[in-house]
Amino acid sequence: MTRIWNSIVGKLWATILLLVSFVLFIFTVLILEFFDNYHKEQAKSSISHTAATIANIVDEYEVDRYLDEIIADLISDDMNAFIAKNRTEVSSSFQTGLNQEKIQQQILSNEAFDKVFETDEQIINEIILPSQKEEGTLESYVVLGYPLKSETETHGAIFIFQNPDAIHKTTSQTTKIVFLSAAIAFLLTTFFAFFLSSKITLPLRKMREHAFELAKGRFDSQLPSTQNDEIGQLAVAFNQMGRQLKHHLEVINQEKEQLSSILTSMTDAVITFNRDRTILLSNPPAEKLLQQWYLKQDANNNSPIPAEIYHMLDHVLEFEDKIEEELDINRSSYNISISPLKNNGQSIRGAVAVIRDMTEQKKLEKLRSDFIANVSHELRTPIAMLQGYSEAIIDDVVSSEEERNEMIRIIYDESQRMGRLVSELLDLARMESGNVTLFKENMPIVHVLERITQKFAQIAKEKHVHLEFETDLSDDLHVEFDEDRIEQVLTNLIDNAIRHTPQEGSVTVSLEIELSYAKIQVSDTGEGIPQEDLHFVFERFYKADKARTRSKSGTGLGLAIAKNIVEAHKGNIKVDSVVGKGTTFTFYLPL
Repeated sequence: MTRIWNSIVGKLWATILLLVSFVLFIFTVLILEFFDNYHKEQAKSSISHTAATIANIVDEYEVDRYLDEIIADLISDDMNAFIAKNRTEVSSSFQTGLNQEKIQQQILSNEAFDKVFETDEQIINEIILPSQKEEGTLESYVVLGYPLKSETETHGAIFIFQNPDAIHKTTSQTTKIVFLSAAIAFLLTTFFAFFLSSKITLPLRKMREHAFELAKGRFDSQLPSTQNDEIGQLAVAFNQMGRQLKHHLEVINQEKEQLSSILTSMTDAVITFNRDRTILLSNPPAEKLLQQWYLKQDANNNSPIPAEIYHMLDHVLEFEDKIEEELDINRSSYNISISPLKNNGQSIRGAVAVIRDMTEQKKLEKLRSDFIANVSHELRTPIAMLQGYSEAIIDDVVSSEEERNEMIRIIYDESQRMGRLVSELLDLARMESGNVTLFKENMPIVHVLERITQKFAQIAKEKHVHLEFETDLSDDLHVEFDEDRIEQVLTNLIDNAIRHTPQEGSVTVSLEIELSYAKIQVSDTGEGIPQEDLHFVFERFYKADKARTRSKSGTGLGLAIAKNIVEAHKGNIKVDSVVGKGTTFTFYLPL
């Protein structure tokens, strides 16, 4: 029931009912008043007509002996009458019921009827008289005083009054008919009002359901638009709105997906800030960067953003101007650009920061410059020697065949050194670009390492260095690796160890199993590498002792190549060294 009254059907129905009820109420009151007056007028007319008839008979005919019978016949059952000779004497009475004398006295004593005894005018009046049915009760009577033999100066009069029950009965019947008609009209109005309101509001209810469907994102539903009135036009407008909403949402979703794809695919970190400096949006690189900053910050600092960036953000929000700077944060270099975000009113609603990590780029630039410098340095000496000795030979500066052969040998050695340098540079470039293919085979690793170690036995003997291979593993242990590449690694490590170990020193190649890896170590008792240089031993052209490298003919690329070969085998390599005690290179190959 509550739902009906809260609906537009109930409200429209109630409005029509209230309006009709009000009209029916006013109409009923007026019609009852009309019928009440009508019945009274009818009663007055009937009494007047009866009184006039009796007066004419009395005035024109001498019927004193039959007068009472004539009057009794003329008076109807609901009428009462009496004839008075004057104000105090009643000659005849035609009354029924109680209080007859009291009624006569009150009528005769009423001043309104004084003139009826002296003039020829009839007097009709509505007065309160004692009831004819109940003692002690007063009722309203319509009383008519009609003069008799009015040609004389003083004459009598007949008084006729109608029993109020007749009027009340007629009025009551009329009232019942009126109320019954009003009730029937009300019921019919209720039915037709409900039907009409339901018919009118049916399209509106459908529009409401359609609006809920639109709110849920179901834009394919359509409203029937069979009517040509305002409701039909509203249905057409609803359908158009649904299509437009679907189109606009599709466009917004496409733009949102494009923006999300762009932000996700960007290598730069993008962070959007609100005006209160809280983070509104960030892409995956930004999330990763925020995590790095959070892990590296102090325990007492709970801010996810470094203070330097907040200073830049405050400047943008305050001056509404773009700012771009390069900052060093936590040993990393960043290029940071922050621009203001404005709404339609051109007021600042936040800012967007684009952060590019320049650390690797600067490192690569440094490596590039170092590489150019090292290559230039490494090539300058052999080229100078080739140029110098070749000019000496061309200018015939040498004085003997022996000196000539010595110069030719030096030119040959330096050209060989230049060839090795170029070949190693090409190998290293291919490895770092991932263009080197490993030809892995399941090889007996103990036998392979022992063979490679034995290859350097003669060189070690000539330099008075003790070289040995140690392992407790069985000869049946097989590991999958590229034999040529691993031999290149061990050749570089053993050759470096022998070259940098003094006489009577020792070089040891060992093999053992650690977890799921084959652990291979090359240890020497040589000069060792300073602690501050250990982080750079695997970089290109690294040479710990710049003063002795020339005499020991290293290119500075061997360890960088060895590191790339080991990592290509899904392993890793490390170095431990103590100056004056020796160096140990360790690399791991997965079993």
